[in-house]
Amino acid sequence: MLRVGLTGGLASGKSFVGKTLAELGCYWIQADELAHRLMQPGGEVFDAVVREFGSGILKKDGTIDRHLLASQVFHDPDRLAVLNGLVHPAVIRLEDALIEKYFAAHPDGIAVVEAAILVEAGSHHRYDHLIVVHCTQEQQMERALRREGASREEVEARLSRQLPIEEKRKLADYVIDTSGSKEETAVRVREVYEMLRRPTV
Repeated sequence: MLRVGLTGGLASGKSFVGKTLAELGCYWIQADELAHRLMQPGGEVFDAVVREFGSGILKKDGTIDRHLLASQVFHDPDRLAVLNGLVHPAVIRLEDALIEKYFAAHPDGIAVVEAAILVEAGSHHRYDHLIVVHCTQEQQMERALRREGASREEVEARLSRQLPIEEKRKLADYVIDTSGSKEETAVRVREVYEMLRRPTV
């Protein structure tokens, strides 16, 4: 069994890489999706987040407006740290439970956890290998702005709070450049997958 961390900058192609690894047979977990699940009404951190940030972050249907919440914390490092402190431990617990269940059924499997701030949070040490995905900052901006509700100011703020990609690459066991075509990226992902499958000596 192998635990692999997958990270990179904002809109750098992490999810495409994760999806491709899943198609090759890996168990792909997206930390952001787990956080979304945990912040739903009835989720483990819903009540704590609403208590901390107020009912003003709720939509009419009673769910947390994650875009509104993000706009509040990304300009305030202290508030961002509070939010991360509420959400990240619960995400890690859920990750561990899902991975444990997967490995019980697939003892020779590869579990890949995709998370944007794996290195910033110090969580990269929890994995056997680290994959870092990167492209040019211009491509990051272009891709991020295509997303619904994203503004240039918000994207720039998020980019400024992430560790420079050069620092992440120093920690990587494998680097995947997504600045080319999806076909080119997929070829590199398969190369990395084959290296992960090789038995260790």
